[in-house]
Amino acid sequence: MVPILAVAFILIPLAELAVLIAVGDWIGLVPTLVLLLVVSVAGAWLAKREGLAAWRRFQLALADGRVPTVEVADGAMILLAGALLLTPGFLSDVAGILLLLPPTRAMARRLAPRLYARRLRRRGGRRVVIVDGTARPASSTQATWGKPEVADRPVVPPDRDPYA
Repeated sequence: MVPILAVAFILIPLAELAVLIAVGDWIGLVPTLVLLLVVSVAGAWLAKREGLAAWRRFQLALADGRVPTVEVADGAMILLAGALLLTPGFLSDVAGILLLLPPTRAMARRLAPRLYARRLRRRGGRRVVIVDGTARPASSTQATWGKPEVADRPVVPPDRDPYA
């Protein structure tokens, strides 16, 4: 845990500062500040748009009677992306904008259970919580986002209002 915190609080700000200085030397102070502002405003607009879309998908999942696991994961990643965009610096802005793009979020959703399972194996895998609705032995270190609990109901297309 300590190495992760050291990276988060020491190395990442130093890397952000180095990139800011390099970009400032390359294009100048004022263009660097304008570029930071433009990226932040564009990221805020994209975060708002993606956040509202995730909220609509969350509500549709609830209306369909299924557990909105993917929608909650998307919402958490959009929230993280917004926090990264609030942090000044190009590296955090790039990471935030990447998390706002749906294909990148889908890839992160697929990778997160694998990373979690690997971390569990390193710690001994004593206890595992599986969210796919099936019971697994405690020695299993699989982790998934899970499948909908109610699969026999028709799925409402995202462009149709379920309350109409």
